Amino acid sequence: MSDKKKIPVPKEFTESQYRPQTETLQVQQKPNKLFIGIPKEITMQENRVALVPSSVATLVAHGHRIVIETDAGEKSSYSDHDYSEAGADIAYSSEQVYEADIIIKVAPPTLKEIELMHPNQILISPLQLPIITADYINKLRQKRVIALAMEYIKDESDTFPVVRIMSEMAGINAMLTAAELMSSTGGGKGVLLGGISGVPSAKVVILGAGIVAEYATRTALGLGAEVRIFDNNITKLKRLQNQVGRPLYTCS
Repeated sequence: MSDKKKIPVPKEFTESQYRPQTETLQVQQKPNKLFIGIPKEITMQENRVALVPSSVATLVAHGHRIVIETDAGEKSSYSDHDYSEAGADIAYSSEQVYEADIIIKVAPPTLKEIELMHPNQILISPLQLPIITADYINKLRQKRVIALAMEYIKDESDTFPVVRIMSEMAGINAMLTAAELMSSTGGGKGVLLGGISGVPSAKVVILGAGIVAEYATRTALGLGAEVRIFDNNITKLKRLQNQVGRPLYTCS
């Protein structure tokens, strides 16, 4: 007698069991590669660049193509060599950059730059919607450009990260500029913002209690100044005091 176990066989098969059985397999899709162009900013007194070399290196490592106009990062102390080492292609004309599918800028494009754009191109930059003209909007519409206003992009916490970052920078730079202008080399009276032993600190008055005011306050306190903040919204003053984490002279 055999010790092998018998495989049970059903006496009857259903109709569906006679049909070919299919198996769903996961299909590996290749990720879409982005073609991003970074033009040199031509707006007066604009020294920023949309992407720094480290950001370019991250995008290139994920398979995306970056083309940047020559000397685009020069005013931000980034050379063409820095971008080339990060994996970007260096373009020697604006026309080459605007062949990209996505254009990223830190200043709104001028009418001259809009002329270089092509249909279905994606533009990511500040657009300053409250002050742009109808002619400007019509130019974008005629070119059929998909324009994303950077300052209106929200994150998961329902805040505007780009606006916040720019406000933080403005607050810090405001106090550093004030300190420079108060010095004798900056044309001031030679007053140190933080004072020295035996000399009272300078008094700083800040109007408003928003994000700019918060970082101006942090910078002024860090330099040793005496800060006074005025705002007609008590809730904002309370929030600012909680954010800074120390007692402040506030007035509404």
